[in-house]
Amino acid sequence: MVQILLHCDVARYLEFKSVDGSYVYVDKKVHKVPATEKEAISSGLMGFLEKYRFKDFLMYAAGFDAKDPKTHHGKNLNEMTSRALLTSYKLDKSTMDFVGHAMALYRDDEYLDKPALEFVLRVKLYAESLNTVVHHYKGKSSYLYPMYGLGDLPQAFARLASIYGGTYMLNKPFYGVEAESSGRVNGVKSDEEVLDEKGKIVGVQPATVKAKAVIADPSYFMDKVKKIGRMVRTICILDHPIPNTDKAESCQIIIPQAQANRRSDIYISCVSFAHNVAAAGKYIGIVSTTIETDKPEDELKPGLALLGPIIKQFTSISDLYEPNNNPQQDGVFISKSYDATSHFETVIEDVMRIYKELTGKDVDLTPKPRTEGAE
Repeated sequence: MVQILLHCDVARYLEFKSVDGSYVYVDKKVHKVPATEKEAISSGLMGFLEKYRFKDFLMYAAGFDAKDPKTHHGKNLNEMTSRALLTSYKLDKSTMDFVGHAMALYRDDEYLDKPALEFVLRVKLYAESLNTVVHHYKGKSSYLYPMYGLGDLPQAFARLASIYGGTYMLNKPFYGVEAESSGRVNGVKSDEEVLDEKGKIVGVQPATVKAKAVIADPSYFMDKVKKIGRMVRTICILDHPIPNTDKAESCQIIIPQAQANRRSDIYISCVSFAHNVAAAGKYIGIVSTTIETDKPEDELKPGLALLGPIIKQFTSISDLYEPNNNPQQDGVFISKSYDATSHFETVIEDVMRIYKELTGKDVDLTPKPRTEGAE
């Protein structure tokens, strides 16, 4: 996501602050996720010998270059599974849990029996992200969060879009789409203001915005999506940092599925006054997961138990959808629902999917040549 923000130049409209810590819940304790050799040696996650085995694996992942066979150490990661790779370093199950779920950010354990190439690249990305945040933001985790909250992200894209001729119509009704005889969309039906001779708004009338394609979230086209599950999220107001996070003003905690006897992870994120999203001394804790039972709120209990005393909490349950239409035929490009994850990986994957469906090519994130004298 950072690559996209930089590539689009939208980052110039945003201000970021590092997230204080990335944590994982293993063996009934909250631990900081080690992402460097030094952190691996000092981590309470592992025993003495396990630390050195993990350090060796981390060095392998950090130094891996798909184009340089010398960095492969004789391992064919297109054939070798992630499980076989981790086993070759003699790593135990709890180590596999935090590496796969808190560093590589997999949402289940299916990756273990798939080729290890993507897994290693994910771990490498985590370590590189940490180095970037440490270097540029003096942070202690691999994550950044925008000042004033996530709402600034769409505002920044709106500002950038206006420069390139984009027009935003906010708080407009949606009456459906117009389509050609072939069924392909060619417009969006809404309202427009009626002005008098002095330019004063005196009413509204139906109007259609012409379009070659429409990009939308599932709620606009329920006849073109299918339900794939449900998600539960609780937003909590706290007056203290989350316990066992070294008094972090912001953090992420992941409870791997196996640690909670579940099929999917539980995600906890915390931001606060430090990011200008809460009053002084207040913290916002968010706990979410994919629903697996008929008692969704009970499924969040392992995460809520880590927050300490809660002043107020707000719980919502959402259906999850993904498109099942053919956008090349009907011209409607639909995103997937936001899932339970607390980071933006799945969102960016979806953005890149829609971009390729719409343009026929992958997003090119090759760094732009720097203009002489540019910052």
